[in-house]
Amino acid sequence: MAAVTAPEYPEKLDAAVLKVAGVVVLGAIMSILDITVVNVALPTFQTVFGSVDDPIAYSHVAWTVTAYTLALATVIPMTGWAADRFGTKRLYLIAIGLFTAGSVLCAAASSIDMLIAFRVAQGLGGGMLMPLGMTIMTRAAGPKRMGRLMAVLGVPMLLGPILGPILGGWLIDHASWHWIFLINAPIGVVAFVYAMVVLPSDSPEPSESFDFLGMLLLSPGLALFLFGVSSLPEKQGDFGAPRVWVSMLVGVLLMAAFVWHAFRPEHPLLDLRLFKNRNLTVSTITMFLFAGAFFGGLLLVPTYFQQVRGESTLDAGLLIAPQGIGAMLTMPIAGALVDRFPVGRIVPFGLVLIAIGMFGLTQIEADTSYTVLIGLLFVMGLGMGATMMPLFTTALKTLTHHEVARGSTLLNITQQIASSVGVAIISVMLTNQLQNAPLAQPAIAAQQDPAIAAQIGGPAGVAQGLAQAAEAFANTYWLAFGLVMLTFVPVFFLPRKREETHLLDDQGVPPVVVH
Repeated sequence: MAAVTAPEYPEKLDAAVLKVAGVVVLGAIMSILDITVVNVALPTFQTVFGSVDDPIAYSHVAWTVTAYTLALATVIPMTGWAADRFGTKRLYLIAIGLFTAGSVLCAAASSIDMLIAFRVAQGLGGGMLMPLGMTIMTRAAGPKRMGRLMAVLGVPMLLGPILGPILGGWLIDHASWHWIFLINAPIGVVAFVYAMVVLPSDSPEPSESFDFLGMLLLSPGLALFLFGVSSLPEKQGDFGAPRVWVSMLVGVLLMAAFVWHAFRPEHPLLDLRLFKNRNLTVSTITMFLFAGAFFGGLLLVPTYFQQVRGESTLDAGLLIAPQGIGAMLTMPIAGALVDRFPVGRIVPFGLVLIAIGMFGLTQIEADTSYTVLIGLLFVMGLGMGATMMPLFTTALKTLTHHEVARGSTLLNITQQIASSVGVAIISVMLTNQLQNAPLAQPAIAAQQDPAIAAQIGGPAGVAQGLAQAAEAFANTYWLAFGLVMLTFVPVFFLPRKREETHLLDDQGVPPVVVH
C-alpha cells in the first residue's frame, strides 16, 4: 500500500489558487457590504414602511440590523459541522444561493416585519460565506501562502465599511431602497456559477455531532430578550408590560439553560470550558463591551446626518467614510505590533482614541461643524483598527492548536452578539429620547414635508425641534461613551508582559515565548 504524502504547494500564488481566491472574495464582498449597507437606510425604512409624519420607531427598524447579526451568530458554529457533513463546495453554493434568495426577498418586502424576517434568511447565508471561504482558501493555498492570500481577502474586509454606506446611499438616492438588496442578485449569480466551475469537489467526511439543542436554546433566548428590550419604547418604558417582561424573562431562562447545557455535550455549540483560559476570558469580555458600544453607537451617525442635518442618504454615507479610512490605516499596523509587544500595551491606546471620539459625539448639536464630526469619526476609526485585531490575537495565541477553532468561533459569535445587543439597546435609548422631545419628530418630518413646519411654528419651531433632536442623539451617545469607559476595566487585565504561546503544545513542540 502506497504511503500517503502531504500535498506540495508552490511558493508563488499561481493561477489556480487565485481563481479560488476570486470566488471567496466575491462571497466576502456580498457578506461584508450587506452588514454596512443597511446602516444608512434606516431613516428611509422609517418613512417608507410608515410615513413622513408618523415614522416607524427607530428601535423597530434597527431590527433589520439586529436580526441579520443574530442570524450570523447562529450559523457560524454550524458551518464547520455542515462543511464536514455536506462538503465545502456544496455548502458554499448553498450559502451563496440562500444569501442571494434572501436578498431578493428583502427587496420584495412590503412591511418592516417582513423585511426583518427576510434579513434573517439573508444572514443565515451570509454567515456561512466567510468561515467557509477561509476553509476553502486554506486548503487551496496551504499554510505557507496564507499570509499573502489573507492580504487579498483583507481588501473587501477593509473597504466594506467605507464603500457599504456610500453604495447604499447612492442606490437609495438614485434608484430606490430595493436596490441595496437587489444588487446582490447579479453578484450572487456570478459568484454561484464561478464557484461551480472553479471550486474543486470534495467528499463529505462526517465528523463530530452538532449541538442542535444548544442552538435551540441560545438563539431564541437572545432574540426574545432583545425583543423585550426593543419593545420598551412602544410601551413607554414600562417594564411591567407583558410583551416586555415575558419576552425578557423567557429569553433569560433560555440563555441560562444554554449555559447549564453547554458543559454537558462533548462538542457544545459554544465551548464555555475555554473560559478557564484567563486571556480568552478577559479578551472576550473586552470584545463584548467594545463591540456593543462601538457598533451600536456607529449606527446612529448616518441617521443624525440625515434627520438632524437634512443630508441625502449618499452624503450621509460619504460623511461616515472617514471612520472606515481610519480603521484601514491602523489595522495592519496593529497587526504588526501585536507580534512585538504585549497586547495590554496596544489596546489601551486604541480604546483611548475611541473614547475621545465617542465623548466628542456626546457634545453634538444641530449645527456642529462637519470638520469636527469628520475628525471624530476618523479618530474612532483609528481606535477601532488598533483594538479589534489585537484582541483576537491575544485571545487565541495562548490556546493549544486543537482549541483554536473553538476559540475563534467563540470570539466571532461574541462580536456578533455584542453588536446585536449594542444596536438594540442604543436604538431603544434614542427612540425614548426622541419621544421625550415633543418637537423633535415633527421638525425631522418638516425637512421632507414643509406643510408640517407651519404646524410647529414655522422656521423657528423647526430650528427648536432639530436642536431637541440633536440633544437626543447626544444623550444617547452618553450611554455608548459609558460602555467604552467600562471597557477599560477588563483592558486593565490584558497581558502587559511577554506571553507563552501554546499553539503547538499538542503537537509535541515546546511553547514559544512571544511578545
